[in-house]
Amino acid sequence: MSDQAPYQRIKESLLQRVKSGDWRPGDTIPGELQLADDFSCARATVHRALRELADEGIFERRRKAGTRVAVPTGRSVALDIPLVDQEIRATGAEYGYRLLARALEQLPPVAAESLDRAPGEQALHLTCLHYADRRPFQVEDRWIDPGTVPEALDAPFDEEGPNAWLLRNVPWTDAEHAIFAGAADKDVAAALSIPPSSPVLAVERRTWNQKGPVTFVRFFYPGESYRLRTSFAAR
Repeated sequence: MSDQAPYQRIKESLLQRVKSGDWRPGDTIPGELQLADDFSCARATVHRALRELADEGIFERRRKAGTRVAVPTGRSVALDIPLVDQEIRATGAEYGYRLLARALEQLPPVAAESLDRAPGEQALHLTCLHYADRRPFQVEDRWIDPGTVPEALDAPFDEEGPNAWLLRNVPWTDAEHAIFAGAADKDVAAALSIPPSSPVLAVERRTWNQKGPVTFVRFFYPGESYRLRTSFAAR
């Protein structure tokens, strides 16, 4: 009997399909559910194998677009999104925080998909506002999976934001980001003190750990006053 963990055996099998040419650069591979069925294992096991292969540059993973064999580009990009309080204080501004809403609610379709849950299942929904020198800087719209993080149901989040709380209390092993420009809806506009439909930059993040999905969050910034920083490294 092999001493390898199940995810390691799956990882080697997937890697062999790339090396053999069955899957070529740019090819989209089967989804996690299909692979879990093919290997007769849990989806989380497949997820870990794919995550490690993505970390090693073999695959590229994008929400909704699936997983594909990486196309060599010669360069990789790293996205650095610091904690908002550190980000604000680094500019010399005073940081402030306010909890706008906290409730156990039914997941809407986008959040449910991001947490690998069914629409209508319940999760902890938080809306927070972060200030720089008493001016609105960021709106945080976050869902926390109570199945993975049951202790969040007892956390008030009235004095400390959920991002800092999660980093301190709930280690995560995998994260995925998406960045897009959009127009502020009435709730985001009101929180940021900008006119409705004003441009905003949105940063979307979801994280997992070995127990399952941890959180799905969207951060909204006034489009005219925020810069997103990235760094490049040769591969």
